[in-house]
Amino acid sequence: MTVDTERAGVRVLRGLSGVLAGGLVALAITVCVAQWLASTSGRPGLGMATVACHVLAALSAVVLQLAAEWAPRRGAALASWAVLVLAAVILWFGWWA
Repeated sequence: MTVDTERAGVRVLRGLSGVLAGGLVALAITVCVAQWLASTSGRPGLGMATVACHVLAALSAVVLQLAAEWAPRRGAALASWAVLVLAAVILWFGWWA
């Protein structure tokens, strides 16, 4: 793999992880609002454990994405992959399972 192809691959991976990190932040905000609306109407809602997991995942994804933006190529790729795995774990255990 040439240097330009490697840079392009890391750039695409970093872009994808950025989109997923933003999606996790939006999902965490949505879960927080849903829990708040449920609690104000006397319904059980999603539960504080679910809310905490989503917020923690969103914060972790943002930190990892910042690391991906500032790290050299190999570190950027590793941080980007970590965001992808984190998004997959949250979606799997929080929504699909």
